[in-house]
Amino acid sequence: MELKNLRDGRKLNERFRSVDKVDTVDLEKKDQQFLFETDGMLTFMDALTFEQIDLSADLLGERRPFLQDGMTVRVEYAGEEALNVALPAKVTCTVATTDPVQRGQTAANSFKPAILDNGLRILVPPFIGEGERVVVNTESMEYSERA
Repeated sequence: MELKNLRDGRKLNERFRSVDKVDTVDLEKKDQQFLFETDGMLTFMDALTFEQIDLSADLLGERRPFLQDGMTVRVEYAGEEALNVALPAKVTCTVATTDPVQRGQTAANSFKPAILDNGLRILVPPFIGEGERVVVNTESMEYSERA
């Protein structure tokens, strides 16, 4: 059975016998709106109480560039400790730079590199040009569709 360490995201392989008992963790999930970032800390506002909370940008890891001003995210808490920030499954971004289409690059499965307005590098289909808006999957960090 594969378990996920809630604090640091590590996965462990553990074997349990049928008589072993495993305690479950109750996570409280709150919708919170991203306000701003200061010195590696992200400030969110609770959608119900309007209370502001600062969380470390490390909670998002490599998905941090997808966080946009005013975006509502779901923060998972174990007691008072925030363990995870869940972004929307898909985010719309603008292509800042990309290579022009190369001759012969019209095959259905061909992609070209692009840099998004948030600085991330992804692969996009050859018909996508600079300034176009694309939908990106925040989990796989891959192009999903044209916006």
